[in-house]
Amino acid sequence: MRTTTLPNPLRIAVIAHVRHPVAAPFMGGMEAHCDTLVRQLVGEGHDVTLFASGDSAADLPLHALAPHAYETELPWSEWHGTETLRRWLLRAYRQAWDEIVAGGFDIVHNNALFPDLIDWASRDRVAMVTSLHVPPFDALHAAVARNAGTPWQRFTVCSGQQQGLWPAGATEVAWNGIALGDWPFVAKGEGRAIWVGRITPTKGTLEAIAAADAAGVALDIAGPIDCRDYWDEVRPKLRAPHRYLGHLSGPALTRAVSEASVLIATPMWDEPFGLTLIEAMACGVPVAALGRGAIPEVVGDAGAVAPTVAELPDAIRAAMRIDRSIPRARVERHFSAAAMSRRYAEAYASASAGLSASSTASTRAELA
Repeated sequence: MRTTTLPNPLRIAVIAHVRHPVAAPFMGGMEAHCDTLVRQLVGEGHDVTLFASGDSAADLPLHALAPHAYETELPWSEWHGTETLRRWLLRAYRQAWDEIVAGGFDIVHNNALFPDLIDWASRDRVAMVTSLHVPPFDALHAAVARNAGTPWQRFTVCSGQQQGLWPAGATEVAWNGIALGDWPFVAKGEGRAIWVGRITPTKGTLEAIAAADAAGVALDIAGPIDCRDYWDEVRPKLRAPHRYLGHLSGPALTRAVSEASVLIATPMWDEPFGLTLIEAMACGVPVAALGRGAIPEVVGDAGAVAPTVAELPDAIRAAMRIDRSIPRARVERHFSAAAMSRRYAEAYASASAGLSASSTASTRAELA
């Protein structure tokens, strides 16, 4: 790795989480975020290499760290926490890391949830920014704590609410962003609500349907079926006027979201950010959401937040009265891909400066 002041443009290695490919239709926010980040950096003129599964989008600057995402052969629901999955990940990331160390990159942006990468960056003196997209699990929390004092490592979280979950002083906030051109503003909705996400208990699909029923609003549901047993509970509830649109992506998803009059968000856990919220808000769609995790921080004045499921129908009705220019303006101010990139650029510069200062101090110590 280089230890001089960062050049412009940069050579950047981006490491993806590899449960799913970085390809539309995205399985979740982590894949969508990684896609947006890489495209934004490339658009700014940087030389980017994405280390991700080989079934990721062909038009990305891809270096495959495995032929396929691990969900295809080792489904998370069956293999999570097993030594078999651990070995699969270790093999894939170790090979990628060896190539990164030899590759002469200016900075590494780590989007994976693999704790060893953090230790390797300290060991090998690699300037790295790690984005922590989920609440801490034990091994990842421990890795951040061990390496928080390494001058050439920086750690970002996607909301202020998440900072308190990690070691004190270890992280800085870098809100997620989206490409505004992919989510154009629409001045008027068509009266229906929409819910977007993986159909799984932690996303609260059943609660969204119940709240829409109570509010007297027709609901569209868009997203992949992530839990078949849960889908068996959801499907009987999808009676007219509600409907399941399937796992949409691209223009079809944008059209479905932009035509809605409200987005319903029902996280059953402390949501770290909520990418689907800002996608809808960019189209002018106000949000009615349960106030879990970072949801209030993201929504702000662009929607109505309910403290409980019982209060969500009132939040739906209140959100539908919000002027659609307000959500769009909030995204333009805070959640564009360009704004996200600027925040990451500061972290890149800080990590690189830490490596340079450490190298200079080490040289002086040797000469003393």
